Amino acid sequence: MPRFTERHDLLRKRLERFTRMLPGVQEGDGRAIHRARVASRRLREVLPVLQLDAEDLDKLSRRLRKITNRLGKVRELDVLLTVIDELGKTGRYPQAALARLTTTIHEERGRKRKRVLAKSQIRELRRVGAKLTKVARTLEGQDGRAARGTDRRSWKWAVDARVARRAATLNTAMSAAGTVYLPERLHDVRIAVKKLRYALELSADVAQIKSSPDLTQLRRVQGILGRLHDLHVLMERAREAQASLTPPDVNEWRQLDVLVASLEDNCRRLHGRYMKDREVLVALCARLSGRAREGSAEKSEVRKILRTRPRATSSL
Repeated sequence: MPRFTERHDLLRKRLERFTRMLPGVQEGDGRAIHRARVASRRLREVLPVLQLDAEDLDKLSRRLRKITNRLGKVRELDVLLTVIDELGKTGRYPQAALARLTTTIHEERGRKRKRVLAKSQIRELRRVGAKLTKVARTLEGQDGRAARGTDRRSWKWAVDARVARRAATLNTAMSAAGTVYLPERLHDVRIAVKKLRYALELSADVAQIKSSPDLTQLRRVQGILGRLHDLHVLMERAREAQASLTPPDVNEWRQLDVLVASLEDNCRRLHGRYMKDREVLVALCARLSGRAREGSAEKSEVRKILRTRPRATSSL
């Protein structure tokens, strides 16, 4: 790490993770697909604080969002197959029901992987990587010429503001979800937790901190809600399989029903674990928002000093 963290440092760190995964994505490696998707999310989080041209920012954000969504379609199916395999090994779930879901998901996964891993899509991933590499070089030149002090602080304030906004969004999502088990609203909480985590990672990089208790807490809750989401999606798949049984098979329908009931019990237990952490998250959001307000006050004070500073007068 350099003595001062600059904009190009933030971008390059996330870009390197993205480009390193591209050969694996091209080969269809599931882990590489997952990591490339996560890296694309982190890149989307850093772009708004780099002070790029508005048009360039919009184009890059849209292209990265498409990449995230495309890779996500494959990643979600990979996760479901992993979950099914884990459930099957426990011996506590109907094997016939799991086998039916495995077959359906495998077929869908094959179709989506073929589309996502097409040569044109891989080329797009590499083009975006090349464009971001060019942006990083430009930023490095600008950062090298920038004056110390206020100029550097301007984009760091943008990081603090982003953390505050993400914290407020998470707090709103938790309030909307309430204390009742509502999967769709809990999914919104999960996304908000993830976005706050990525924003807080930016803040940690600026401060040159490897980790923090806040990041650890967010990772923990993200893991709980992520598992809940995966089980809920699998439960919905089982319900769809029940509805699509033709001709109707009572025995298979009952096995799927047992699976649905078991998955729902697991989801409710995970919801209980989330509820134990909820108040900690509320306090975390309040503190992060307060820290940003302090930074905003400091920013206003600096602007006031700059306005009142005597200007040089011409000698002519």
